[in-house]
Amino acid sequence: MANDHASEVGVHLIFPRSIVVMGVSGTGKTSVGEAIAAACGYRFVEGDALHPEENIRKMSAGIPLTDADRWPWLKEIGRQLASGDAPLVVSCSALKRSYRDLLRESAGRPIAFVYLHGDRDVLTGRMQRRTGHFMPASLLDTQLATLEDPVGEPLTVTVDIAPPPQAVIHEVLAQLVELGVTAGR
Repeated sequence: MANDHASEVGVHLIFPRSIVVMGVSGTGKTSVGEAIAAACGYRFVEGDALHPEENIRKMSAGIPLTDADRWPWLKEIGRQLASGDAPLVVSCSALKRSYRDLLRESAGRPIAFVYLHGDRDVLTGRMQRRTGHFMPASLLDTQLATLEDPVGEPLTVTVDIAPPPQAVIHEVLAQLVELGVTAGR
């Protein structure tokens, strides 16, 4: 997904809480997150930019992160979610339930999750085509093995990334509208 899709949304969404766009690498978290932020008028935080340098070195070298590596990063994302009164949109793999629970607790208020998922072959192709990212496609299998599906968790929507990017973005926004209505705004 190219980042230029955020400007093409053409939708204004009123959603009353911060949103974490989650999923394994290659799902389009940044592009979708930017589009959600544009539609809501919220600030977007690129979760990858909050990784400690050591995490980036490890991933760049094809070394999977451990829970111990991820906790400081997740705590920083949680601080971002808790800061200020205005909701924001943040991208974060949030692979495990315990990671998502930490983000929920850290935020200090209810947050929504947008879970982007896709077929392994689609994800691998996307990762192999992108440039300038530290996460190699060789780590996808470890992320998929670590992933705990968030289906059924509170304030969580799930969207398949197989359709074209604009269709994915519109589906995410539609599900957030429904979630906002059912969550009592």
